[in-house]
Amino acid sequence: MRHGLEISCGGATIEASTLVELGELAEHAGWDGVFLEDYLIYYSGDEPSTYDPWLVLTAIAGRTDRVRLGTTVTALPRRRPAKLAREVLTLDHLSAGRATVAVGVGDPADRGLAAFGEQTELAVRAAMLDEGLDLLTGLLSGERVDHHGTHYRADGVALRPAPVQSPRVPVWVGGSMQAGAVRRRAARADGIVPYKLTDTDGWSDFTPDEVRELVSALPPTRADGQPFDVAIGGRRRRPDERAYVDQLATAGATWWLEFVPPGDPATMRAAVARGPLR
Repeated sequence: MRHGLEISCGGATIEASTLVELGELAEHAGWDGVFLEDYLIYYSGDEPSTYDPWLVLTAIAGRTDRVRLGTTVTALPRRRPAKLAREVLTLDHLSAGRATVAVGVGDPADRGLAAFGEQTELAVRAAMLDEGLDLLTGLLSGERVDHHGTHYRADGVALRPAPVQSPRVPVWVGGSMQAGAVRRRAARADGIVPYKLTDTDGWSDFTPDEVRELVSALPPTRADGQPFDVAIGGRRRRPDERAYVDQLATAGATWWLEFVPPGDPATMRAAVARGPLR
């Protein structure tokens, strides 16, 4: 079991330099991964400060040597898969092979969709995600890709240099387990970042039995032959954390993700500095 942090990409009191500092502190405190949210406009507050996760992760990469760096979760339907692939491949090289990208259909509460004329119809976004996932995984392998779909096109193109990681940069799929399509998409990728509810305003933790059932329905290994990643969590630490996470690891989860909400910088630093419960 590896332990990662999910960190807000914005908030009323957040500065980009603070996010970079938290990423560096995470490595010193013993965390295994730093994963940033991905919004154009942060979902909480009135015109909150919001920062691009890939630029922040690039800055963190220059100050760290070990932690895995990625997003949870990038809304692929509002991104050009080729541009996202180029950003992820660049981070993979700058971090010496520590990049991961998690993609999903997008948060219904994302104000950056309608505000910029992006597609808001769920069925269309789902179709864009299905098609974009194939294109993204192909481009992140460094192999030549031919793709002519409804939403995207690639005419025999390969992105160079090839990724540091082989056979590709790991791709995770995020989404609610109430949607069967999430499991089907994840099976085409390298990992899953699930939550239980379609309404992200609510929260319900996975039980060990639910994790065990999820693991049994997914591939045992990912593209590089390593165990398929099952990243569980996404909320603040609870009183029985150690015993609970141990049960999830026994059930087959490979990552536990702890959320650091936006707030006073000193409070955020303290949450990171205490390190994971091993």
